[in-house]
Amino acid sequence: MSEVLQLASALIARPSITPDDAGCQRLIADRLQQAGFAVEWLYCEDVSNLLVTRGEGSPSLWFLGHTDVVPPGPLEDWHSPPFDPQARDGRLYGRGAADMKGAVAAMVTALERFAELYPDHSGQAGLLLTSDEEGLAEHGIRTVAEVLKKRGRAPDYCLVGEPSSQEKFGDTIRIGRRGSIHACLVVDGIQGHTAFPHAIDNPVHRIGPFLAALTEQAWDEGDEDYPPSHCQVASIKAGSGAENVTPGHLELKFNFRNAPQSPSDDLRKRVEALLKEHGVENYRLRWRVSGEPFRSEPGALRQALVDTVQHQLDANPELNTGGGTSDGRFIAPLGTEVVEFGLLNQTIHQVNENTPIEDLARLEAIYQAVLERLLVT
Repeated sequence: MSEVLQLASALIARPSITPDDAGCQRLIADRLQQAGFAVEWLYCEDVSNLLVTRGEGSPSLWFLGHTDVVPPGPLEDWHSPPFDPQARDGRLYGRGAADMKGAVAAMVTALERFAELYPDHSGQAGLLLTSDEEGLAEHGIRTVAEVLKKRGRAPDYCLVGEPSSQEKFGDTIRIGRRGSIHACLVVDGIQGHTAFPHAIDNPVHRIGPFLAALTEQAWDEGDEDYPPSHCQVASIKAGSGAENVTPGHLELKFNFRNAPQSPSDDLRKRVEALLKEHGVENYRLRWRVSGEPFRSEPGALRQALVDTVQHQLDANPELNTGGGTSDGRFIAPLGTEVVEFGLLNQTIHQVNENTPIEDLARLEAIYQAVLERLLVT
C-alpha cells in the first residue's frame, strides 16, 4: 500500500464530522514536523485550524484543505461502514475519500517528498487546514484569513484541493468560484378558517406572484468564466397542519449563486424591489452572505498547474468557476493567486463515497511537480 493510500485511509478512519477534527490534523502535524515543518495551531471556538510551513519569504505556495466531512447519511445504505476505509475494485471507499481526505493525504505526502528531495528549496512551502469547511465556515479559514491579514502575512500562491475533476481526473481546474447568498423571507398574515376569506390574510396567496418573479428573473448574463447568476428555492413552510386553517406565517428560504456582475448588496436591493412590486408587505428578510464571487487572474500558479496536468495526464483541463463555494474565497482577497485542483467529484456527499486509487498517486505527483516548478530555482 502506497504512502498516500495509507494516509488517506488513516484519515478516513477518523470520524471527523464537521466541526470535529477527530485527530486528523494532529496526525498530519506530527508527520510534517518530522519533515522539518513549523507547526502553528489557530484554534477558534470548537474548530481546529492548522498551519504548517517550511522555509521563509517569497515565493510562497500553500496548499489549502479541510479535514471535516459531512455526516454519512443512512448507514444501512453504505456497502461498507463510512469510517472503515475499504480498498476494493481499484477504488478507496469511505466518507471523505474524495472530499477531501484523499487530496489532503496527497498534499502531505507531496510536501514530505518535496522536503526530502529539496531541503534547500527557495521560498516557503505550506499547508493550511481547517475542520470548519463543511459547516457554517465561521471559525475556520474565514477567521484564519483575518489573522493573516492583521499579520500582513499571506502566501503568494494557494492551491486548494477541492474535488474539481468532473468526468475524468484532471479535466477541470477552478480559477475562481461563484458567490453564495442565503436568504430567509418570513411573511406574516392572519390565520383563520378557510371558509371565511374576509377574515384572513393568507401569506401563501400573497407570495405567489413574487415567487414566480423570483424564480423567472434573469439576474445577469455572466461572462466567459462565470455562468449567469441564478436563484433556487430551498424550502417553503406554512400552515398549522389542519386542512381547514390558513397559515399565519410563511417562511421561504432561497439561495443565490452569483457572478461578479450581481454582488450581494445589489441582489438584496433587487429582491426588495420585487417584494414591493408584487405587493408583499409585513415581511422580514434575513440575508447571509456565505461568500462573494472571486476569480484569480492568470499567474505563475495557474500556468504551473496547467502545464503539469497537460504533461502528466495528457489532458487539456477546462478553466472555470463552477461548483459550490470553497475556502479559497477567504484567501483570494488577501492578494493571493488561488486555483483549485483535486479528485473526481462524482460521489462527494453521497453514500459509498469513493475515489480511484490510482488518482491519489497521480494527484500527489502533480502537487509535487507544482511545488518544484515554483519553489526550485
